Amino acid sequence: MGISHAHAYENHGGFEICGLVSRGPSKEKLNNVLKGDYPCYDSFDTAMTQSQPDAVCISTYPETHEAYTLTALENDCHVFLEKPIATTVAGGKRIFEKAKAKNKKVVVGYILRHHPIWNRFIKEARKMGKPLVMRMNLNQQSKGYMWDVHKNLMQSLSPIVDCGVHYLDVMCQMTQANPVSVSAIGVRLTDEIPETNYNYGQLQIRFDDGSVGWYEAGWGPMVSETAFFIKDVFGPKGSVSLTQDNTQSDDIDGHTKTDLMLIHHGAVNEQNEFLKDDQNIRFDDAPDHQKLCDNEQAYFYNAIIENQDLTEHLLQAISSLHIALACDESVRTGKTVLL
Repeated sequence: MGISHAHAYENHGGFEICGLVSRGPSKEKLNNVLKGDYPCYDSFDTAMTQSQPDAVCISTYPETHEAYTLTALENDCHVFLEKPIATTVAGGKRIFEKAKAKNKKVVVGYILRHHPIWNRFIKEARKMGKPLVMRMNLNQQSKGYMWDVHKNLMQSLSPIVDCGVHYLDVMCQMTQANPVSVSAIGVRLTDEIPETNYNYGQLQIRFDDGSVGWYEAGWGPMVSETAFFIKDVFGPKGSVSLTQDNTQSDDIDGHTKTDLMLIHHGAVNEQNEFLKDDQNIRFDDAPDHQKLCDNEQAYFYNAIIENQDLTEHLLQAISSLHIALACDESVRTGKTVLL
């Protein structure tokens, strides 16, 4: 994500990169593929002191999100922060309060909010009546470098927290209702992750309008390639589904790529025959992963320049984290968690 965001900043006329930071050699590798030649730092604190930035992009592992964001805000910087906002709800609230106190913008990287097809998906889902049934997953048969990334992520968060915040956020937008409870299951399929964590999880959520949803996420070389991409919603009036053509689960572009939207109208006549044909909408110009990152940074820029109120944005980021962490609690206790 840091690489994609760096390209977005370099290609946006309103930003100027003043430094790249990482603990390892990734900053030099990134510097070699960017157009400019930028200062590189091993330490976040050193980079803050020497580069004197106006804004900071934090694309680190989740356990550092809160500390780095609070440091950046304390140094009067605006912040673009990869999801989740923190690893605890209390941490998310501390970021919210600090941003308000310093009058700085914090944008959390909910990439699907900047995807025109996903925005259409949400809009079409709302037309299907209430209650809604929402079925979603994103499993990844990871290997090589990505399996190392996933194992590092699972030092602090489970897949249904790290990825689930995206899809819980989408479900909340679709229903425009309050979540009331979650139940979840999880299983540890490898000895390569902490004994306290799991690399496959599935959650179920209920809303106060009667809507329900499930989401599953699994990471690792043992994960099946079958039915790894499900994005499907139906209600009393019909259904909306997103599908892909010939994409593998470890294709990062495929995590946000959508080739086809299928809209099914459920109304029938006296003989129970459908009154309208299904609609198949193909998206040949769907944005790729880099374009979505470009969209995110354009949003960040406009929020700063136009002094946009991001209160609701941050509260929703905290809310989706709260729900995801409740799912984690349900896995560990075996009980339904009331929200």
